[in-house]
Amino acid sequence: METYLSKRLSRVAAFIPDQAVLLDVGSDHAYLPIVLVQQGKITRAIAGEVVDGPYQSALANVAQSGLADRIQVRLANGLAAFSPEDGVTAITICGMGGRLIAEILEAGYEKLSDVDRLILQPNNREDDLRRWLQENGFRIRQESILEENKKYYEIIVAEHGEMVLSDEELRFGPDLLKHPNTSFRLKWEGELDKLSYALASIPEHKQQERNILLTKINQIKEVLARVS
Repeated sequence: METYLSKRLSRVAAFIPDQAVLLDVGSDHAYLPIVLVQQGKITRAIAGEVVDGPYQSALANVAQSGLADRIQVRLANGLAAFSPEDGVTAITICGMGGRLIAEILEAGYEKLSDVDRLILQPNNREDDLRRWLQENGFRIRQESILEENKKYYEIIVAEHGEMVLSDEELRFGPDLLKHPNTSFRLKWEGELDKLSYALASIPEHKQQERNILLTKINQIKEVLARVS
């Protein structure tokens, strides 16, 4: 069975340490662990899935790949898919909202002490996820942003440690601010357009609502002016 990763998941895969024992939360079709084991990049993996349909799909794909001895597919919610004796050293959580990823990490927080690295790909509310990491003993080691199918995806790589982020770093990403690329600029130019459109639809007398949007708009303009 030959499996290919999307551009987004290929970027996620690049941040997974060699010979890691991986837990892929919300693994869907188990493509990520299958490819990584096939490539010899990781030792073994657990593909966790909470929905029965994708769980069955992951089971079938792992069986077809001939890797059932290296990849376990488990029907479980979030970090309930593994226990300390599994020896998980890296966790990927991709394609969910930032708040949901934070909730998943919070719910299984006691299991994270022996996990070396988190590779997280939120679809939105990246600031909420960064705030959770900051408040729970994790530091951001690296970040990446890319465009695929006209959508922008941020990847946050975190390890145990301390960090203090400014409001601007929480929103835009400390590493992304230091190393902005075309995708970063295009994402925030798009956000600026959306907020400006929303502002135009708010009546002048609703000043409080307008001020909230204006603050966000001005913050984006300041960042774009620096990175352009």
